Amino acid sequence: MPIRVGVSAVSWRTEDMMTGGLSFRNITALAPMVRVGTLPMRLLALDYGADVVYCEELIDIKMAQCQRVVNEVLQTVDFVAPDDRVMFRTCEKEKDRVVFQMGTADPDRALIVARLVEKDVAAIDVNMGCPKEYSTKGGMGAALLSDPDKIEAILRKLVAGVLIPVTCKIRILPSLEETISLVQRIEKTGVSAVAVHGRLKDERPRHPVHCDYIQAVTQAVSIPVIANGGSLDLVKTNADIEEFRKATGASSVMLARSAMWNASVFSSRGPFPVEEVMEEYLKYAFRYNNHAFNTKYCLCQMLRDKVESPLGKQLQAAQTNAEISEAYGLQEFYRLTQEQLQVRRDALQSNSQPEWPVVDGDVTTMAVKFERREYPPHITPKMFLLEWSRKEKLEQPQYETVQRAQDRAFQSTVTVAEKKYRSSLWEKSKKFAEQAAAIACLRVLGVPEGRIGEEDSGLVCKRKREGKVNGTTEEDGSNKRHITDIKQENLTSTAVANGDRHQPNAPLKQP
Repeated sequence: MPIRVGVSAVSWRTEDMMTGGLSFRNITALAPMVRVGTLPMRLLALDYGADVVYCEELIDIKMAQCQRVVNEVLQTVDFVAPDDRVMFRTCEKEKDRVVFQMGTADPDRALIVARLVEKDVAAIDVNMGCPKEYSTKGGMGAALLSDPDKIEAILRKLVAGVLIPVTCKIRILPSLEETISLVQRIEKTGVSAVAVHGRLKDERPRHPVHCDYIQAVTQAVSIPVIANGGSLDLVKTNADIEEFRKATGASSVMLARSAMWNASVFSSRGPFPVEEVMEEYLKYAFRYNNHAFNTKYCLCQMLRDKVESPLGKQLQAAQTNAEISEAYGLQEFYRLTQEQLQVRRDALQSNSQPEWPVVDGDVTTMAVKFERREYPPHITPKMFLLEWSRKEKLEQPQYETVQRAQDRAFQSTVTVAEKKYRSSLWEKSKKFAEQAAAIACLRVLGVPEGRIGEEDSGLVCKRKREGKVNGTTEEDGSNKRHITDIKQENLTSTAVANGDRHQPNAPLKQP
């Protein structure tokens, strides 16, 4: 970290912005919104013309525990919590225009988080305006407004400690004098801009925004002021953005709910039909493997009073991104996207995994995948492993499956004769992960697995191999023992997701 001698924080920040840093003058920005400001919505806003996008408020305590992970499958940078949840995901497309907003009440912890994300974002923002309990109960958000000394300590620590712009977002105080005094103290810390939501901390969207307060603040400081709070009454179209800017005298405008309802408000050619906007949003959600519940939430906000329409009801009933794609007629796009991600995942795994068994703790692993086309239609490695276990008078194989949060991939471990086996490669489904675990076990034990062209081992009878009896297939139900074996395979499977055990065949919980 370079030592800045003889240069004030304010002048250093100004110089930094002139040499290519993010500018907050004359911009329109997507406001930080909890559950809305995730990667798909941020990219959508940029596509429609937003200059800067803020992520949702992320709490410093949780972020400080995260590991920075380069996700080569999604081509993102993920900040992953100890429980494997992705707390923040970003990508190259937004790197120079995304602002990371944190909730904090501790200068040291704020700096730890800022340095963690500094290389992957364009600026750091501190939330000093959120009135919600989850933010204020820890002394964060709007609670900071009553502690200007702490505000100053946090901002000075960040300005001195990182090489990217630092900003903050506040609400107005009960009196104009108090509000101006606070913003002037904030300016002296060296921040690059301040966003002002023109409502008191106890006021809600139904209350009118105080444009006169924002205008007075703008006239009292030299740093850019970003006006916020006009979505309900003042900003309904793109043309209204400039009117709101003029009414407040602010350098820039930040939009929350009007952008959440229809992100094309940022476009000078908009607004576009919300159905079109939702489809574009979904393409990003599928491309970046956004959590289905978060995707549903954002889509419901866009539907607004149509949430009880046939489309809204189908959306609410959906539990996965695949089901959401069906509601919007995007099944083919979803399928192709998943295939592309799987191809990338397979290529990365095949280049990094050894082909021989490796002992990992008490588990023997192999880099193997289940390719359905390599086996007869009615034969699976799990079936062979089950028959071999019976022949050796062993307990039936037991499967435990986990789902990885960052890309929803699955990995299964099978226990046979008190020994554990798994594939080191992750699969696209629970069923495929269990088959891959069975393959790893069979290959380590030197037992046939039933592939096409493999010499008959006698483990599975000829009728099962051919899949026919008297011209009918076992799939039609003529071979009852085969059907029993398939059921037995399923009954010996136990799924584990996020550390929770489930009954056989119970669906995995989403992380």
